[in-house]
Amino acid sequence: MSEPDTPTLDTAVLDELSASVDGDRTFVIELIEAYLADGAIHVAAIDAARATDDAEAMVRPAHTLKSSSATVGAARLAATSRELEMAGRSGSLSGAGQAAAARVASEWNATTDALRAWIADGESA
Repeated sequence: MSEPDTPTLDTAVLDELSASVDGDRTFVIELIEAYLADGAIHVAAIDAARATDDAEAMVRPAHTLKSSSATVGAARLAATSRELEMAGRSGSLSGAGQAAAARVASEWNATTDALRAWIADGESA
């Protein structure tokens, strides 16, 4: 289970990402926008797999969402996605897997809001 004190958005990751591209904020924003577009697809696939209790169908979108979330600092969503991936690989979505799958939508919404706020904060600076 993801830790409750895990931040929705670890802005230090975004700072490191920005530094790795010589402060090219436009590039970082484009990366975030791509993440948000692709992530919505993965969240929908996770929801579909949850609705049909299809553990195998959960693995790929959960794995991809885990990795891409970690890249943009979406720490809590990355942790939840890791739980889902592991549950899917075990072949069962019962218990913790179902609970994690149920949290994805709210984690996704919180992550989206946090990333959009990060973008807006930089535009007003």
